[in-house]
Amino acid sequence: MNPRIYVLTLVTFAFGSGAFIFAGMLEQMAADLGVTTAVAGQLQTAFVLTSALLGPLAAWRFGQVDRKIMVIAGLSTGLILHIACALTPNFGVLLVLRALAGLAGAMSGPAASVAAATLAPPERRGSAVAMVAGGMTLAFVVGIPLGSIIGAAFGWRATFLFAALLSAIPLIAVIFFLPSVPAPPPRPAGSLDLKGIWPFYLTTFLTFAANMTLNLYIAPIVRVGAGVTGAGVSAFQSMIGFGSLIGLSLGARAADRGLGRGWILQGFIIQATAMAVHFAATHHALPSGWPSMGLVAFAILLAAVALFSITPVIQASLIQATDGAPVALALNGSVISLGQALGSAAGGAALATFGVPAIPGAALLLSLTALTTMAFVFPRPQPKPVTAD
Repeated sequence: MNPRIYVLTLVTFAFGSGAFIFAGMLEQMAADLGVTTAVAGQLQTAFVLTSALLGPLAAWRFGQVDRKIMVIAGLSTGLILHIACALTPNFGVLLVLRALAGLAGAMSGPAASVAAATLAPPERRGSAVAMVAGGMTLAFVVGIPLGSIIGAAFGWRATFLFAALLSAIPLIAVIFFLPSVPAPPPRPAGSLDLKGIWPFYLTTFLTFAANMTLNLYIAPIVRVGAGVTGAGVSAFQSMIGFGSLIGLSLGARAADRGLGRGWILQGFIIQATAMAVHFAATHHALPSGWPSMGLVAFAILLAAVALFSITPVIQASLIQATDGAPVALALNGSVISLGQALGSAAGGAALATFGVPAIPGAALLLSLTALTTMAFVFPRPQPKPVTAD
């Protein structure tokens, strides 16, 4: 593996950490800002909606800009906005800043994926894309749990300062160690075959919608299901990272082998199972203490395995189908953001209407909807032509 791809992994690590850095402090932050937990959760909705809306526009406008420059611009924007979030006086200003921060991910995420695919040989592109996606794994193993610990010790504003630091580290690494990565040549007008690739986008949307319904509200989920609050939530957040390590390892191999429909459906089955376990945990299926803690931890791990085993397969398929076209990758980033927006809104609505135990119920419903839908619309593998001896 080209060692420079590890630099790109730091980029997604910074972006993933910054995107969810406040999740473990959501209830405390809401109380400090004078809003409900469900309303505070819409900070993530604003973030991902902006990323979704501006991602394709940025890819179109800057499609021929060197990928290194795009990554530097995204990291710099994120660094400045994280500092601004730490200094914000009220919820309204914070909401606007988080919306603007979505632009950073819209600029740097797809550029990092294209750069990784460019730097890797064709037979290793799936693994390279999975490696860059592994930055999100590192975020859940290290970045986000550390953010929760720092927030518990110094307040939620300190989590955003920590996110700024995490953006500064890869920014320096990219400036000094990443070579110039020219953008892919422009595709002829109208040559992006949406008819052939829209099932990939729908898969991404449904996967992230179901996952984010629960993950953004992990603090109340852990409080009700496992009886743990404060810095202790970080231990459960780290289970997302360990699960994603497993998922990425499996997904990278699947991507390199060209697996598709069967692998995707299997991922949705695992995801639905994880949400059912969460539903049982929040309804106290096991006694309090270590049994309930173990059940919640297992559900978080299982959901992460599902999400991160699907992602490399979809990204590698898109890169292969579109020759790494920046707009195609940006559209996938937008679909991820739209799925996250639906999930955060659905989780917030379930929380506000029926309470914490309804959150995994909504996530389970979305997972089953995804499984049923993809069973009908995801393309079946084409039979290999028979050649005469």
